Amino acid sequence: MTREEKTAIIQELTQSLQEASGFYLLNLGPLTAGETVEFRRALHERGLKLRVVKNTLMMKALKNAQIPQSDLFESVLHQNSAVIFYNSEPKEPALALEDFRKKLRKDYPVLKAAYVEETPFIGEEHLETLTRLKSRRELIAELVARLQSPLHRTLGALQSGGHTILALLESLSKRNA
Repeated sequence: MTREEKTAIIQELTQSLQEASGFYLLNLGPLTAGETVEFRRALHERGLKLRVVKNTLMMKALKNAQIPQSDLFESVLHQNSAVIFYNSEPKEPALALEDFRKKLRKDYPVLKAAYVEETPFIGEEHLETLTRLKSRRELIAELVARLQSPLHRTLGALQSGGHTILALLESLSKRNA
């Protein structure tokens, strides 16, 4: 590969890193060519794209894109690497990875690292955490529901209290009549 080709790839990766909401780094390991194609299709169905990258070029792109804490990724950029860039929900690549592994009944592809919501997750042990992430919409809905809950309880208590007072007044008016 010529220097110009490497520079072009680094620029492409840098642009993808800057445009994406985040990324996942994977080790495809001993997947066959057919299994890799199947994994790419599974990702494509979810609106995601897999790209096999050279580790040194990826590291340079991370630095060029000024990804905070990019030095943390240096420890996982060895062996073969592939990257998934996403602009959708941050847990979507993790769910796709988990579903694919269940389907194949294999431990590959392996999560090397992820960069989600400006937070690095290094290592396979974070896959379950990433699959449970709530989307921004889910978090906002949960917050609104929690904020509305005391208001609903207070209104409910006032309304039920109003019915009790009304019943008491009706009872007293019937006695006096």
